[in-house]
Amino acid sequence: MKNLLFFLFILVLGTGTLQAQEKIDLTGTWVVDVNTDMGSGTPTFVLKQTGENITGTYTGSLGDAPVTGTLKGDVLHLEFSIQGNKITYDGTATAQEIKGSVDLAGMATGSFLGKRK
Repeated sequence: MKNLLFFLFILVLGTGTLQAQEKIDLTGTWVVDVNTDMGSGTPTFVLKQTGENITGTYTGSLGDAPVTGTLKGDVLHLEFSIQGNKITYDGTATAQEIKGSVDLAGMATGSFLGKRK
């Protein structure tokens, strides 16, 4: 009986470890609510992830732009430029949600929350 309980304990422990190590893939379309000290908006990101590297497009009130970034574990960094102004999104990600802070080229800062479309 002790061996059976030990086996079940190891099985449950191992399953939790496997779930924690699953990779997040942000490939897809994301609708993002952005709130800054200069206003708000709901841009769309279309992302493609290869390993830790992310490429894609931003479409929103600032215009359209190619996006680059990384996802290391659950730590997200996205960036793009509009008319020479660097916009950055830094935060965390799950398979269904991205959230964190946004910096609009030092002219405005705020937060973002994105959901997979």
